[in-house]
Amino acid sequence: MKPPPFEYHAPATVEEACGLLGSLEDAKVLAGGQSLIPLLNFRLARPAHLVDVNRIAGLDRIYERDGGVAMQALVRQAAVEDSELVARVCPLLADAVRLVAHRVIRNRGTVCGSIAHADPASELPAVLLALGGQIVARSTRGDRTIPASELFAGVFETALEPDELMVEAWFPASRRPAVILEESRRHGDFALAGVVRAGERLALFGVAATPVLADPRDPARGLQPSADLEATAEFRLHLVRAAMRVACLPTISATTSA
Repeated sequence: MKPPPFEYHAPATVEEACGLLGSLEDAKVLAGGQSLIPLLNFRLARPAHLVDVNRIAGLDRIYERDGGVAMQALVRQAAVEDSELVARVCPLLADAVRLVAHRVIRNRGTVCGSIAHADPASELPAVLLALGGQIVARSTRGDRTIPASELFAGVFETALEPDELMVEAWFPASRRPAVILEESRRHGDFALAGVVRAGERLALFGVAATPVLADPRDPARGLQPSADLEATAEFRLHLVRAAMRVACLPTISATTSA
């Protein structure tokens, strides 16, 4: 299938990208494109403008700051997977990235793009929430820091304004024990349900409109998972309860199960 018509823009700087987002009506940012391009091809997204940020130099850095690790907007998921810094400071993030689709997808997909896409079955938003991370959004009005607890608003919805570009995501160092557990039909498929544990914090994904922090005593309280051809709502609740029991074992270490 072919995407609907749109006007293409390729800014050379972050300032130019923010200017475009602030002046254009109905614009979408293109970074990795692993979510946006399929949506365009299926005509599920019909933006009037695409702002391609891939030509912006110096926006692909992974660096340590404030007791955690930061990654800029063009950091590919494969780069996080291979990063010695991420493995040392936030191994939970490295574990989570390896569950995202397949390596060929991770070679192009970006961490910030996955977070901005806000798929409720996605691993990286749940990790950001469990760790208490944050993102930095930039516009012509300046920078704005948004904590993960305030970022996710609904299915594919965030607190980002239409004129804002997510320029960075920051993940605190992993708290021990740290683990991500998920269940999918096949390796690389979207998770039917999953749980992230970072110390005493637990985040669930695939069982609500957004990733959610859970009460270990009653992890399913208030959850209303969707039902589809892959799983019923009841089955998703069963999966997340089972994952929670494993994640909360006293002897669990920083391991990943898929």
